[in-house]
Amino acid sequence: MAKISSPTETERCIESLIAVFQKYSGKDGFNCTLSKTEFLSFMNTELAAFTKNQKDPGVLDRMMKKLDLNCDGQLDFQEFLNLIGGIAVACHDSFLKAAHPQKRI
Repeated sequence: MAKISSPTETERCIESLIAVFQKYSGKDGFNCTLSKTEFLSFMNTELAAFTKNQKDPGVLDRMMKKLDLNCDGQLDFQEFLNLIGGIAVACHDSFLKAAHPQKRI
């Protein structure tokens, strides 16, 4: 019998992203997408530090519209991952700038 190895850190991160998406999707009827209400709930709960620091009340609406590549008023998992990827890149860039303030990135 083959030994089943435990998931890697990366596999656990992917599972976590899927679980978070599924936690917020489906409350408005479509379990494979985030509606605007579900997106706002996700942002205000999971990324609360970002949303609380925003001075512009329309920023989340504009984010949703920009992320909604097929313009269906919903965010599918790929569109959700575009958000997560963009945030990850911004955080990575910020860490690099903090670690190497004299270098231009």
